[in-house]
Amino acid sequence: MTDSGSTHFEHVELRPGAYADSVALLQVSKDVAAVPGVLAAQVSMATELNLDVIAGMGFTIPEASPNDMVVAVRLSSEADLASALAAVDEAIAATRRHTSSSEDVEVPSRTTASALKRSGAKLVVISVPGASATTEAADAILDGSDVMIFSDNVPLEEEIALKQLAQSHDALVMGPDCGTAVVNGVGLGFANTMRPGPVGIVAASGTGCQQLLALLDYANVGITAALGVGGRDLSSQVKGLSTKQAMLRLDADPKTDLIVVVSKPPASEVAQDLKAFAQTLSTPVQFALLGAGQPNLTEAAERALNELGQSVPEWPSWGTPQSSGSGYLRGLFSGGTLCDEAMIMAQETAGPVWSNIPLDESHRIDSSLETNGTVMIDFGSDEMTQGRAHPMIDGTIRLEHLAKVAANPQVRFVLMDIVLGHGADADPAASLAPAITAAHDTARADGRELSIVLACVGTSGDPQDLATQAETLAAAGAEVHLSNARATARVLSLMENAS
Repeated sequence: MTDSGSTHFEHVELRPGAYADSVALLQVSKDVAAVPGVLAAQVSMATELNLDVIAGMGFTIPEASPNDMVVAVRLSSEADLASALAAVDEAIAATRRHTSSSEDVEVPSRTTASALKRSGAKLVVISVPGASATTEAADAILDGSDVMIFSDNVPLEEEIALKQLAQSHDALVMGPDCGTAVVNGVGLGFANTMRPGPVGIVAASGTGCQQLLALLDYANVGITAALGVGGRDLSSQVKGLSTKQAMLRLDADPKTDLIVVVSKPPASEVAQDLKAFAQTLSTPVQFALLGAGQPNLTEAAERALNELGQSVPEWPSWGTPQSSGSGYLRGLFSGGTLCDEAMIMAQETAGPVWSNIPLDESHRIDSSLETNGTVMIDFGSDEMTQGRAHPMIDGTIRLEHLAKVAANPQVRFVLMDIVLGHGADADPAASLAPAITAAHDTARADGRELSIVLACVGTSGDPQDLATQAETLAAAGAEVHLSNARATARVLSLMENAS
């Protein structure tokens, strides 16, 4: 179906039965949107949520079922249609080449149960719509497998039931909404390249885990495993069910000399219960549980190094921020835990922080994402990623907001993060560095200077290369730190000196 307008050409088509993984289709949409002549692109399965997103982009969609793939493109002209559709086909084919060989193609399994019978796998990664994830995960657990549930939107009561089932079968549920894990040296989801070593990480936080991985790697310390458990595991409802299972797994591993548990601010009673549980293990346990009065993630990494008898390095930084007068701070984050950490630190010195993931509900910001005072936004939160790639994959929405922030005459300070590793943008500095330069130009045209400070979370082994990314961003006019806490402390110090 096509629809031509006065300034552009639109094409929407359905591909019945052409299923593809939702995460893979996010990358397909990004690849197609980068094709010359393509103004907008959305390729996704025709779920209710995805149809709402496509309609919100201004496309008219024919009647569809969830088994249909929708291809929607907005083009500069009809002449660009052939190249756009060719790009769709090539991007979809590329995602499938990662998992199949042209010499030995077999019909894929339609259920987790049939896949397990065929493969005998003992770890199942589930990335299906949340409504279907529970059934697939239960099949895996009953077959004796651990599961990593990448899917989100799994009802809380189903998460609890799955984790109770796993406990009774000595299985581990990582997730739901688990985006980071390293098992047997293999990174799953968003994961950094790590060497083997003595630390085992249990993480109810994806980017919190990645921050610890980056700091440990810089100190030349590796890991036995990083086991994600999902962001709700340390809630008062779930009660750390998977965290305990993961701690037991690491405790049973003779190569693990230290267990570190990392989380966004947990339920206080669950934190106390886990600390009591840790006393029953033979392996020392350290906790990196963010919250008022608790160590930040960098301090937690330093404590882990001290426990292992390793020296704490001087954490690296690159570049120097521009001088600036007094004004507001804006935090633009892709990592929710990194945003939490920065808000906790800022609240102690700069007063209340407004956010879409506030520490205090009285400071929840509205959809404009703007107000007076300090504002920090998590662009990776669920409401910001509906129908879009996560900002660690595609930073477009965050870069657009950076341009708006730079035009605000009251803003003088900007704090951001970049998270490297497998699954993330192959070269985030390629788009962020020009955006930083443009932000500086906008502010200077208004007679201001912006101080832009970044945390670049990654390792030297990551495909993007930590040093290359950091040096590129510093050359664009930012000060870059490996440590998010150090970056936050730096921007807060600049604010204090300017006041």
